[in-house]
Amino acid sequence: MQTKLTVLAALAITGAASAQTTLTVITHDSFDVDRKLIAAFETQNRAKVRFIKGGDAGELLNRLILTRRAPIADVVYGLDNNLLPRARQAGILQPYKSPLLSRVPAAYRLSEDGLLNTVDYGFVALNYDRAWFEKNKVALPKSLDDLKNPTYARLTVVQSPATSSPGLAFLLATVNHYGEAGAWNWWRAARTGGMKVTRGWSDAYYKDFTRNGGRYPIVLSYASSPAAEIFYADGFNPTKLPAQAPTANLFLPGSTYTQLEGVGILKGSKQTALARKFVDFMLSAPVQTDIPTRMWIYPAVKGTPLNPVYTFAQEPTPTPIKADIAANPQRLVDAWITQVLRAR
Repeated sequence: MQTKLTVLAALAITGAASAQTTLTVITHDSFDVDRKLIAAFETQNRAKVRFIKGGDAGELLNRLILTRRAPIADVVYGLDNNLLPRARQAGILQPYKSPLLSRVPAAYRLSEDGLLNTVDYGFVALNYDRAWFEKNKVALPKSLDDLKNPTYARLTVVQSPATSSPGLAFLLATVNHYGEAGAWNWWRAARTGGMKVTRGWSDAYYKDFTRNGGRYPIVLSYASSPAAEIFYADGFNPTKLPAQAPTANLFLPGSTYTQLEGVGILKGSKQTALARKFVDFMLSAPVQTDIPTRMWIYPAVKGTPLNPVYTFAQEPTPTPIKADIAANPQRLVDAWITQVLRAR
């Protein structure tokens, strides 16, 4: 009996040790890193990484705030510069400043207190379907004012700022461009004119965009999306790139926005040491090199090589966002819901 009890105790200890080596990482739905790199991290650290997809970034943050008293993960990836103020206010993150953050240019660092370590950056921008506009002989809009009119509004799909990080970025860009009152007028006019507002990026791009069988030839996406269209085309050859991508950017003045995404450790994590190693892992050279052709954003670490297809990923020069707009994005989301979404 004593031997049996000893074996059972040993099994219980082994099981507990195994449980302690599991790191849970929650991400937005677009997260994608080479499984071989994840496996190497697991081997090196004698750990298992479990991923949870948390929806679009806005949904992800809402979920983390609702579960902050009983955290569902150790690490979060995908919160951005627009969501950080709300995450900070909610107190869901604990500081850790990776030593690898020194390789990230100061202009792209999310926070010097280490709540979020910048992993990547991108440019939220409107894209259009070249073939649709050529076939239908419709001239491209030249301004946001054009886009709110029915001629173009009914051709456009964007994401909700309440649930989507690119949607929030676009909202802030419009407020920055028009001022609050002007932005609400613009949004109301665009919606009345037929602009569709959908929950997240995946729905907008893969269901509503004409390139993927939808009805809308203008979609809110990223300035790197045309490069992705080339990369995923049949017969892609990086040494024989086509003259142009099937989609292109529509850099209307006041419509683009620089988005910074980061990784951080959730307050209440019981795997802090392992979580810190994962933060470092996301800033390591292999992961930074892998990111551009998986999530179609730019790696934060300076000097990381890019696939030749990135010649189709234009870099706009967004208008700097005023400090008072960037300081409290949630207030503007709440106002948007009242002034636009619920407006009669």
